[in-house]
Amino acid sequence: MSGFKDVVGHKNIIKYIQNAVTADAVSHAYILNGERGSGKKLLANLFAMSLQCENRDEDGDACGKCRSCRQAAGGNQPDIIRIMHEKPNTIGVGDIRTQVNDDIMIRPYSSKYKIYIIADADMMSVEAQNALLKTIEEPPEYAVIMLLTENAETLLPTIRSRCVMMKLRNIKDQLVKKYLMEQLEVPDYKADVCVAFAQGNMGKAIMLANSEYFNEIKEEVVHLLRNIDEMTVPDLMEAVKRCMIYKMEISDYLDMIAIWYRDVLIYKATRSVDRVVFSDQMKYIRERAKKSSYEGIENILDSLEKAKARMKANVNFELTMELLLLTIKEN
Repeated sequence: MSGFKDVVGHKNIIKYIQNAVTADAVSHAYILNGERGSGKKLLANLFAMSLQCENRDEDGDACGKCRSCRQAAGGNQPDIIRIMHEKPNTIGVGDIRTQVNDDIMIRPYSSKYKIYIIADADMMSVEAQNALLKTIEEPPEYAVIMLLTENAETLLPTIRSRCVMMKLRNIKDQLVKKYLMEQLEVPDYKADVCVAFAQGNMGKAIMLANSEYFNEIKEEVVHLLRNIDEMTVPDLMEAVKRCMIYKMEISDYLDMIAIWYRDVLIYKATRSVDRVVFSDQMKYIRERAKKSSYEGIENILDSLEKAKARMKANVNFELTMELLLLTIKEN
């Protein structure tokens, strides 16, 4: 596992964490909020590793060599607990009670702190959040709870008010490109494409650089959006069936559609091509900007967010995509 010095971007958050560690001013609860791929898990793991390090650097970074650091890097540090959940899209009250509330009163096994990392914390049911709230309100002095969320607004206000909020921002494009080229040896032209679609999200840029489906998904989305006006209902149903091929990458598929319509919105508002990601499709971006109203484009972008939420909630895939494509066609 790398150290804070190896992280690209997020300098303000890293500085805050380092100051908290070196000043021994650690809060009992944190929310790390950012979109998928933004680096929440990396920062939470480094924060936990630093807190438990037996020989940390003066700037608060973990040494990476002591027993605790080696255990943390291997995922088996006994006082860094990662909360698991049986249901794919829900963290239930039983998960929180058994893995946090019932466990937290047992003192740390070998470290100063006992750290709980709850990934996808915005999937907690209301009952699970209320169960966790009791622990956050009166935690033992050694407890640190880290909630990783894509949308912190779904958490109860009472939980948000008792946590230190750390919002992960987008990383500058030139830093993302530099990392792809220097660390992953991605060629210049491919790095440019990945950076354009990643929109400041390092995890997404890395995923795109390594994806065997990226070009296929892009071509499928472009074909769909260039021709959707002329498509009949049976054509749309056929397009939904083709989407099934990319079911495991559906979030990226939906993100590409969103980027297309953001391009349309940007061009419609500014008549500038400088910030357009689908720059090789300007003829069709211009045509769509003429045909669609601002309200129509906003309806499509809202529908994309709803489709993502439905996918997370395990709503029927084909029905969700049918509704989305019909909304796109109508607007």
